[in-house]
Amino acid sequence: MADHSLIVSETALSLVDHTLVIGQEFPDVETCRRMLKDIAIAMHFDIRIVKSDRSRFIAKCSKEGCPWRVHVAKCPGVPTFTVRTLHGEHTCEGVRNLHHQQASVGWVARSVAAQVRDNPQYKPKEILRDIRDQHGVAVSYMQAWRGKERSMAALHGTFEEGYRLLPAYCEQISKTNPGSIASVFATGQENCFQRLFISYRASIYGFINACRPLLELDRAHLKGKYLGALLCAAVVDADDSLFPLAIAVVDVESDENWMWFMSELRKLLGVNTDSMPRLTILSERQRGIVEAVETHFPSAFHGFCLRYVSENFRDTFKNTKLVNIFWNAVYALTAAEFDSKIAEMVEISQEVITWFQHFPPQLWAVAYFEGVRYGHFTLGVTELLYNWALECHELPIVQMMEHIRNEMASWFNERREMGMRWTSILVPSAEKRIAEAIADARCYQVLRANEVEFEIVSTERTNIVEIHSRVCSCRRWQLYGLPCAHAAAALMSCGQNAHLFAEPCFTVTSYRETYSQMIYPILDKSLWKEPGEGAEGGVAKVDITIRPPKIRRPPGRPKKKVLRVENLKRPKRIVQCGRCHLLGHSQKKCTMPM
Repeated sequence: MADHSLIVSETALSLVDHTLVIGQEFPDVETCRRMLKDIAIAMHFDIRIVKSDRSRFIAKCSKEGCPWRVHVAKCPGVPTFTVRTLHGEHTCEGVRNLHHQQASVGWVARSVAAQVRDNPQYKPKEILRDIRDQHGVAVSYMQAWRGKERSMAALHGTFEEGYRLLPAYCEQISKTNPGSIASVFATGQENCFQRLFISYRASIYGFINACRPLLELDRAHLKGKYLGALLCAAVVDADDSLFPLAIAVVDVESDENWMWFMSELRKLLGVNTDSMPRLTILSERQRGIVEAVETHFPSAFHGFCLRYVSENFRDTFKNTKLVNIFWNAVYALTAAEFDSKIAEMVEISQEVITWFQHFPPQLWAVAYFEGVRYGHFTLGVTELLYNWALECHELPIVQMMEHIRNEMASWFNERREMGMRWTSILVPSAEKRIAEAIADARCYQVLRANEVEFEIVSTERTNIVEIHSRVCSCRRWQLYGLPCAHAAAALMSCGQNAHLFAEPCFTVTSYRETYSQMIYPILDKSLWKEPGEGAEGGVAKVDITIRPPKIRRPPGRPKKKVLRVENLKRPKRIVQCGRCHLLGHSQKKCTMPM
């Protein structure tokens, strides 16, 4: 377990009054040593320990001839120590430079314990600066780094302890959140960590019972002491917010580990539903993910993240006019519209044909992709994973997973309460789109063919709407799951409420059902079972001791920085509209009708 002496002594450090008096008591000799060290640093003199054992502690000023001296002895029959004799005056000049021998790694750790607790991203450079400003002492970068490491270990435990506690942690998840899946896998004779898989019952229930059959897959590389990767399958709720369905930590991102992750995901869904929905999966389609999806979800529609495709196109051609036409092609609703835009691009550059061979439109274009996305085209999970990797890279694995669990529990609670306050039929984002469709519908002429078929006439074209099967010839209704302007015109003409013709996954009822279950807290680790001996089939039971993986972070500065989501290779000084996606203007100045 973590050594909490740093946390306890943090308060004592802040209360140092830089004085000693005869009769002053300390709970133990170690507290006395720390107190004297703090006083020496604060008063800028150095001390030399003369005696230190179970019954006494004697120290004097390190300068020859200086009379300062203290004698602390153990009180009979109790564990406390008291100051017996004290010569408190200095005749020496003290320490005249910024380097103090008493400013050890342990002292640094105690000095920064509060800041490290409040801000795990507290950097050694900041520690150097703050210690110099607050204490007038200069410490080395390595002292600051080691001091922070020791303080982190006191607060959260060591990285090694985190791996050792994983079997007990998984057992606690299963006990406190029945129906959840939590399993850890070790490898080799030394039981080195290999994989961890967690999926909470609340997430499973919400996805199967109330969400569209859409999953996002992505990963983030961890930068902690033992590296590794965080894999995630995320779900999209009715209001386009995300939550993880399943999370895994693996020793390394590999094709084998993606295959295992998708296998666990398949088992999870197979156990919890009688009829497996035909999934739509979005990812960056790396080779390992593609093979894993084809193996375990052969009937799924597996498409590209549209952001990934668009950035590749932009980086390849670096032509603003081409990029504008590309975005028009991306959101073209029909094959004819899409093909006409492709023809325009080919006229500008024949190399577009080669690019499309690497990124087939069937895997991303609105007009050709067959999966159910309902307007959700990009990976929101990328930013989520990046933030977790950034916030938790200095935490042991158990604390990292607890940070994620706490954040998920907060999301579920906040969204559950928010959903209960809504009084509309649809979630706010869907209500807004329906309102825009109804506003646009007022300028159309409606010709009714029969009970369910309508002809919608405008100055641009004529569209056919079939309200029973929820189909419009413009294809927007089918692709986005909400009535388009043509459908809204047809529905209003026959006295129907357009809100009732949205897909069920956009209703407030579905939103409430998504977050109806709770993610429950885990008991304090002091109450968990301690690991002992034994294992079974590579899956770690509580009686197995898991050791860290063999892979460790190499010394020195990393050669590559973590990908920052806010810097996704977008061209500098080029504004892109958030509504029409064309370059050269912002959403506020967009002239395209809503």
